[in-house]
Amino acid sequence: MLAAVSSIFAGDDASTEVRVRRATRDDLDAIVMLENAAFDADRVSRRQWRHHLESLSAGVLLAISERHVVGAMLLLFRRGSKVARLYSIAVAKGQRGRGIGARLLVAAERAARRRGANALRLEVRCDNAGAQRLYERLGYQRCGSRRAYYEDGADALRYCKSLC
Repeated sequence: MLAAVSSIFAGDDASTEVRVRRATRDDLDAIVMLENAAFDADRVSRRQWRHHLESLSAGVLLAISERHVVGAMLLLFRRGSKVARLYSIAVAKGQRGRGIGARLLVAAERAARRRGANALRLEVRCDNAGAQRLYERLGYQRCGSRRAYYEDGADALRYCKSLC
């Protein structure tokens, strides 16, 4: 079970506390609602979320504030690989700028280390400057690109971070 990481952010005002925890099947509706509100395309489907919630090769983490899901992320693991993949991260539109994405990334890194990963990789839209700044601020480095990666033909930038 993944531990909440709210204690490392103890300086936050209790009324706006955000904690991160592992998702359960009971969270499926809230995850799907967040995914649909956060993204116009390239969404993880309800069926895929259900599969990942039950899979041993995936980790789904949620950011919770005032009993509401305000962020979610999907981390994938391949047997025999020391590299974990951040497949999806979403923060509710009204909650952006509160550090929720950073909290989810810190929790993802911890989860990946616990699973024996020594690196974390991800893709981000080339036009998502805010996410790129977040990744770079947290020590991720550009390690490539993928042309026409997204449904609408947008390119992706690949980022990597060593967890050692």
